[in-house]
Amino acid sequence: MSDANLPLSPQRTAETDAYWDAANEGRLLLKRCPGTDKAFHPPRDFSPFTGRPDTEWIEAEGTGTLYSYSVSMVGGEPHCIAYVQLTEGPIILSALIEYAPSEPRIGQALKVVFRPSRDGQMLPFFTPVS
Repeated sequence: MSDANLPLSPQRTAETDAYWDAANEGRLLLKRCPGTDKAFHPPRDFSPFTGRPDTEWIEAEGTGTLYSYSVSMVGGEPHCIAYVQLTEGPIILSALIEYAPSEPRIGQALKVVFRPSRDGQMLPFFTPVS
């Protein structure tokens, strides 16, 4: 795959540095609100549930189900944008890779895999569980 076909590199911030560092290690992190015990994504310092700044990092299982998706052609090849509901609850936007064109279906079991961006930063993608 040429560099031009690789995903764009993410913009790191102080709020997301730990997330991207973990991705480089092959781990998917989420933030959790101690006040509600709910996990959320994308990571940020303030809870979307309480507005309080006392969030904490947790390691996700890296599994979930296909919540919604859209397949379009990019450079003559199918590209599947996917909303994935993680086992921990949050729904995240990602992409489905390594799948058969007829394979995506709502509720399908998925697992996270990491692939590099243009600058080498690892990004979370999802693939069907065999």
